[in-house]
Amino acid sequence: MEPQFIRIRGARMHNLKNISVDLPRNQLVVFTGLSGSGKSTLAFDTLYAEGQRRYVESLSTYARQFLGQMDKPDVDLLEGLSPAVSIEQKTTSKNPRSTVGTVTEIYDHLRLLFARAGQPHGPKCGDPIRSQSIEDMVDILLQRPEGEKIILLAPLVIGKKG
Repeated sequence: MEPQFIRIRGARMHNLKNISVDLPRNQLVVFTGLSGSGKSTLAFDTLYAEGQRRYVESLSTYARQFLGQMDKPDVDLLEGLSPAVSIEQKTTSKNPRSTVGTVTEIYDHLRLLFARAGQPHGPKCGDPIRSQSIEDMVDILLQRPEGEKIILLAPLVIGKKG
């Protein structure tokens, strides 16, 4: 069973003075506070560093040689942590259409994941969308009432044989 919390006990990095906290998993968590209060230390130097360190440790020796090893944070206990991704808050793109997905280059990977591993469903009926042969499509159209309007969409191929 997956833990419901990321449990931190005795964190003592930089400005953190032996803090203990439980953070809910699979939810948006925000750290707020005064400058120098330890928000970035908790997020990056503790949670991200340990999540990244554990991920790198799980890789083969060959793969690890190409990655930098992060220092183990000074904590008594840190459990319930998944592999971590960190996004810097500095602006790296001047494009106003940039998103977190495009700046981190994860967009293409997610698009591929959803296209190949996901099961699309119709937006109105909710039924799974499946591949259909020409015969299947003709049969479906012949079952529709005569005179009913339909929209038929097909890719337009230009400049290619066949």
